[in-house]
Amino acid sequence: MARVRVHNFFISLDGYSAGDTITLDKPIGGAERLFAGFDGRFIHGVDVMDEPITLDRALTSTWGQGIGVEIMGRGKFGPQTGEWTDEDWRGWWGDEPPFRTPVVVLTHHRRDPIHFDNGTSFHFLDATPEDALAYAQDLADGRDVRIGGGPSTVRQFLTADLIDFMHLVTVPITLGTGVSLWDGQAEVQDRFTTESATSASGLTHHFWNRTIRG
Repeated sequence: MARVRVHNFFISLDGYSAGDTITLDKPIGGAERLFAGFDGRFIHGVDVMDEPITLDRALTSTWGQGIGVEIMGRGKFGPQTGEWTDEDWRGWWGDEPPFRTPVVVLTHHRRDPIHFDNGTSFHFLDATPEDALAYAQDLADGRDVRIGGGPSTVRQFLTADLIDFMHLVTVPITLGTGVSLWDGQAEVQDRFTTESATSASGLTHHFWNRTIRG
């Protein structure tokens, strides 16, 4: 059965995964230092880079394995809010977004799909988590669906009890403010088994596998 997965999701020691306000200069809203040690070159596999294979890089490479679609919140696609006034904006990633699959962007404002030569396409949808997942599964062709973030989007899918697996990465810093993954998620851990591993870099990788539905 296809699963709903979260991968490479970085969290500070005090529980924040993004800053308060996303801007062109601060795409993580001021929480960019969460990703200071993240080597995104390995998301498509450890074989794509002529570099040592480390624990962090090996776990990073599971991001795309078996994924047919990503679902993301609008803030991960860009800093704009409200009606789409800049039709030239095609996301943060230029002409080669890393996804290589369809991506469902959750937004209250309609926009035509955007297609890229590398297989990435963005589809803009106003839907509940349940309806967005059903839409994504139709696009995924039997493969897994990745919930890509930000934290508010992951939290919505956790609240709806739609996530089967999470790879969370605790970064040994505190942010003091921002958007938390855990607001309103008391006892969510009771639906999962968890295990953790800390790498030489100081990152702690947590693996959450759902055992029961809420």
